[in-house]
Amino acid sequence: MEVHARRVGVTGPHGPLLEPTSLLVPPGELVLVAGDPGAGHTALALVLSGRMRPGTGEVSPTAAELRRRVVPVDSPGVDEPEPALPLAAVVGEELALNGAPSGRKAVADWLVERGADRHLGTRFERVPAQVRCSLLLELAAGRPDARVLVLDSPDRYHGDPAGWLDLARARVTPELSVVVLCTTASAALLDVPAARIGADNVTEEAR
Repeated sequence: MEVHARRVGVTGPHGPLLEPTSLLVPPGELVLVAGDPGAGHTALALVLSGRMRPGTGEVSPTAAELRRRVVPVDSPGVDEPEPALPLAAVVGEELALNGAPSGRKAVADWLVERGADRHLGTRFERVPAQVRCSLLLELAAGRPDARVLVLDSPDRYHGDPAGWLDLARARVTPELSVVVLCTTASAALLDVPAARIGADNVTEEAR
């Protein structure tokens, strides 16, 4: 599935939340998008997933198709798990959304299979960053119709950009793309190509 944002921008009550941004997410690729803090990472995640209507520009496919196919992951203030919940409760909720068994034993077995059962009763905010990021990406990828994951600002809790980049890259398949929204500082540390929030990132050939 290809997602194409054309100069999408969002304005809030107190000014711009997202400066016009153009972005192409091809099928089966990892796309890194960088912006300074406050540049509108979560607004872009919501626009790309059809959960927010842009004030300017447009995004394709349709909003309904985006809501079905594009899954925001750990967006602050949106679908970020409640910090005080134990990991078991977070996993149970996500498994239920995926239509998978989500009872106490099913959750425990799921965590055992991933070597994370020692964190079963740990408050989510205290789960190690690598474990948190890995589990949330896997759970999001388990949505039956998922074709694009949008991981929102993992660098706000994950101190190693290479760690979350490896986790995101591992989720990419021919049928599943992953977009990671990060800070410009993280992108500079990674020294890999990155699109920019507030810029036209689409080549003439791809228009």
